[in-house]
Amino acid sequence: MITSRRQFLRGIGGAALALPWMESLGTAGISQAAGPPLRMAHFYVPIGVVRRGFFPGEADHIIPKGNLGGVMKSLGKQDPKHSVKPLESLTPTMQPLEKVKQHINLITGMDRTFQQGTDVHAQCASCYLSSAKPYTIEGSAWPLDRTLDHIVADHIGRNTPFRTLEFSCNSHRDNKESIYFDNLSWYGTGHLAPSIRDPRKMYRRLFSTQEISSNRDITSLVLEDARSLQRELGKADRDKFSEYFEAIRAIEKQMNRLELMKAELSQVDFEEPPEAYLPRGDYIRLMGDLMVAALQTGLTNVATFMVGPERWDTPYMFDGLFSKPRSHHQMSHNQTKMIDDLLRVDRFHMEQFAYLVEKMQNIQESDGSTLLDNTLFTYGSGLGDGSTHQYNDLPIVMAGGGSRLKSGQHINMPEGTPLANLWLTQSQILGLPLKEFADSRGIISDILS
Repeated sequence: MITSRRQFLRGIGGAALALPWMESLGTAGISQAAGPPLRMAHFYVPIGVVRRGFFPGEADHIIPKGNLGGVMKSLGKQDPKHSVKPLESLTPTMQPLEKVKQHINLITGMDRTFQQGTDVHAQCASCYLSSAKPYTIEGSAWPLDRTLDHIVADHIGRNTPFRTLEFSCNSHRDNKESIYFDNLSWYGTGHLAPSIRDPRKMYRRLFSTQEISSNRDITSLVLEDARSLQRELGKADRDKFSEYFEAIRAIEKQMNRLELMKAELSQVDFEEPPEAYLPRGDYIRLMGDLMVAALQTGLTNVATFMVGPERWDTPYMFDGLFSKPRSHHQMSHNQTKMIDDLLRVDRFHMEQFAYLVEKMQNIQESDGSTLLDNTLFTYGSGLGDGSTHQYNDLPIVMAGGGSRLKSGQHINMPEGTPLANLWLTQSQILGLPLKEFADSRGIISDILS
């Protein structure tokens, strides 16, 4: 008799493939009353957004000029006061979220404080999840402290194989910037939690305990060992079993396809590195599929996902958008002439976020809820506008949370509301007994049921 889903799949050759919850596999060591665990994931987009495409009420605004100071006045912010409205018609950039808008909150008006004396981009991703008070961190040129994901993992990640997982969709090796431009997660000031950028490396980290023969994929080995046990599963669990392994096989096939394409591109003489020609959406969704699988199977409850680096001039092939690789950062500095192209990139990034939100919503948990119901999944950027480099009025979308939260809202916070207010709110939702976080001044009660 199968007593533990952790023991269910111990494959040949050392492969170990975790399973989502299945009723037939028993509950040894698992409290049914506790229900599915709560998770947290962050989807970070670099270089901000084009405001007129993302923010409600700004479609006709003139593109602002300047850097940081005075930007909000030039933007003519529509509503400087606190307001909560139903999230009805979505802006062009947010349109990909139409199918799941009842599960999201658009939160506007939240700010970060820029610490003078360092590069604008260096404080974007690196300080986004720490939001430390400026000039309070010794030994650092910017307000970088232990990030939210690791603080939360101390509480909800202690019993998972991986306390946190760090995903990055930067496949390039021609790095010209420091680590502060290309990392979201930090154990503490100056102590990086390195992200994994190679899908194959992440796959092996999640599912393999030792190298497998190159001509036999992990799933095939595990299926051989598991097929004889399927008779112990009920029909619903057999269906779930098949669906899950089909998803894992799809990940393997996509990895193989991209690796073959990369090998072929390496034989061609390009001006840009071969990685620039890999289809961007395929790569992001592949890494996203791996993140969802890790959350679904309890390998981790906390993940960060960085779509791309800040201020790199390395180009990407945004599949379906342009005929050749383009640099997001370079385009952002010429917003007046390239606004249509930038709007397409912003929507492209939102499409990848929407894909993952829908995927989580379609995964059922043990109590009939969905993975999305039990995950706080946040889209955001460290800049409010990629052209002006403003640190205020950041683009934030929070998905998930289920019945614990109100959703389908546009919450506009008063000017000057710290982003850390949201991080404090999320911490409390996840059960942390925190009264403050970084420069927070309270919680966002509008999202609480």
